[in-house]
Amino acid sequence: MKSFYFFLLGCLSSVSLASAATPSEIQPALDAVYPALVRIHVVSENGSAGRMQKNRGSGSGTIIHPDGYILTNHHVAGRATRMTIRLADRQECRATLIGTDPLSDLAILKLDRSDLRDPKAVLPVARFGDSDKLKVGDAVLAMGSPAGLSQSVTKGVVANTEMIAPGSGGLSLDGEVVGELVRWIGHDAVIFPGNSGGPLVNLSGEIIGVNEVGIGSIGGAIPANLAKSIAETLIKEGRIKRSTIGLSVQPLLKTSHASAGILVAGTIADSPAAKAGILAGDIITAINDKEIPAARAPEDMPLFNRIILETPIGTTLTIRGTREDKAQTWTIVTEEREPMQPREKEFLAWGITARNLTRLQAKEMSRADADAAVIQSVRAGGPTAAAKPSPQPGSLILKVNDSPIRTIADLEAITATLTKDATEPVSALVTYEHDGKSYLTVIDVGMEQDEDQAALARKAWLGVSTQVISKDLAEALGIPGQKGMRVTGIYPGSQAEKAGLKEGDLLLKLDGEIINASRPEDTDVLAEAIRQMSISGEISLELRRDKEILSLKVPLERSPASTSELQEYKCETLEFSARDIGKEDRLRDKSDESEKGVLISSVTNAGWAALGGLQNRDILRSINGKPVDSIETVKTLIEQINKDKPTHITFFVRRGIITRLIELEPTW
Repeated sequence: MKSFYFFLLGCLSSVSLASAATPSEIQPALDAVYPALVRIHVVSENGSAGRMQKNRGSGSGTIIHPDGYILTNHHVAGRATRMTIRLADRQECRATLIGTDPLSDLAILKLDRSDLRDPKAVLPVARFGDSDKLKVGDAVLAMGSPAGLSQSVTKGVVANTEMIAPGSGGLSLDGEVVGELVRWIGHDAVIFPGNSGGPLVNLSGEIIGVNEVGIGSIGGAIPANLAKSIAETLIKEGRIKRSTIGLSVQPLLKTSHASAGILVAGTIADSPAAKAGILAGDIITAINDKEIPAARAPEDMPLFNRIILETPIGTTLTIRGTREDKAQTWTIVTEEREPMQPREKEFLAWGITARNLTRLQAKEMSRADADAAVIQSVRAGGPTAAAKPSPQPGSLILKVNDSPIRTIADLEAITATLTKDATEPVSALVTYEHDGKSYLTVIDVGMEQDEDQAALARKAWLGVSTQVISKDLAEALGIPGQKGMRVTGIYPGSQAEKAGLKEGDLLLKLDGEIINASRPEDTDVLAEAIRQMSISGEISLELRRDKEILSLKVPLERSPASTSELQEYKCETLEFSARDIGKEDRLRDKSDESEKGVLISSVTNAGWAALGGLQNRDILRSINGKPVDSIETVKTLIEQINKDKPTHITFFVRRGIITRLIELEPTW
């Protein structure tokens, strides 16, 4: 792309200025459509780094049916795992994805009436207008929920009724190039992030487009006539079925003298078009009785594509055209068009996400069939990444042990068999292909096992943290030449605290011997001397507190478990890890043993816990009102949650000096 920028309306903002308007001009349209405008909050999933990563987003939509069906963009809700709808009257309710179509970038949701104050109330509904009647210069209103805020409206004019993205079509969603089907309505009504899926409305109060993209400062909307047709099919059937004949086309060459038709760029091997004998360079002038006007520019491509795509599957087409100025006729039966990019699925036991291989992708790889599972992403450090050699994104899994893998369903089945009743990873011989080459590797299938932490020998310990009294520090304190250690912290509940040691004390002698520490590398001098003593012993410390020299007797005690030795639990379903609270944690937080709970040690980015607001170093005190006093308690409570699968889970945590309730809403 050169002198323009191209974006979905959920990414960047437009900067064009809205046209001035009086309230009386736009009030009828507001009254007709504004009440049906909704804001959509979405949690979506995409495969990345071997996991299905969750992301939050928001967009706009319109209620188009009395039963609560909502029209929006595929890129807003097509990958949603959870959606919340906010109506114009500020009611909130859940919604279900009914169907989605990445090629047109449209999706249909249905709101859950049971969440409304009055489930039987009549819903506001907006109606479609005829987008074919639009003319450049017509006034239009862009409605939506920019940045996830309350509903808004801006006014502009139609700038273009046949707008496409320059180059190869621009916008690609799940492998589908939207420009192959859609010619946008260009307009200059101001649009902002979050306007995606919102209606473009004429002054009569009719939906004449669905806002989708921005190119420079111009907004692009999917024409209402196309959107209405897609929406009706999605409501009725839940998916869009399209035809293909395996043909690619392009505008006529500038040197062509043809007065009608479109140029064949090529055919796919073994496709209906190839079998019928159509060749690159042929010109198609008619399909059945429909004449094809001369295609002189990329804007003409979607019109031809729609003829093929919208033909019922299995239809016999009579195609007329020319080859080197000689008339040709071909008879072709359409076949079902596959999704360009099937949806990926997470395989936690393998550390990958994978999807099915399509017939078209198999042809591109010069494969005889599409029997394979394609690795979409690999988790660093996971079982697959650890294999030697290691399959990579794009690798095809062909066989696991003696079981052929034709689809991801086969991979699911063999994974369940391998891991059933397993208490540790199970080695599997995997046949895979990458860049046309066949490999064998061994993958230890199963959850990664934490390496056992060998418990350190418990030795004597003085419950303080210290720093060296360096030469510069001694001079600054007015005691030049003094050696020893300065107390920087006292561990809560330790014998040192009970004996009366205080932060800031200067420890000079241990059992009558000078503590010989004055250089940075002497940091461990005192601790090492203590470790050589008996756990049940007692030491005598000579120390300086302010200007006073004091002597203290301090009983020694067994060293506490290090952070690495503390019991940790990884909750796969809610995507966080926690461990018991250690001495270092209590010193850092100035808390004592009376505070119960566990420490959150990690939160997976965009996981359910993160989406709920849980953060690293939160102290988890209770789950669903039940107190948490150890990792064992957490494990027990989570196991019950995994069985019950509640829609809402409440964590009570301490974060710094405040506490808060965090609500998790996983999709099971």
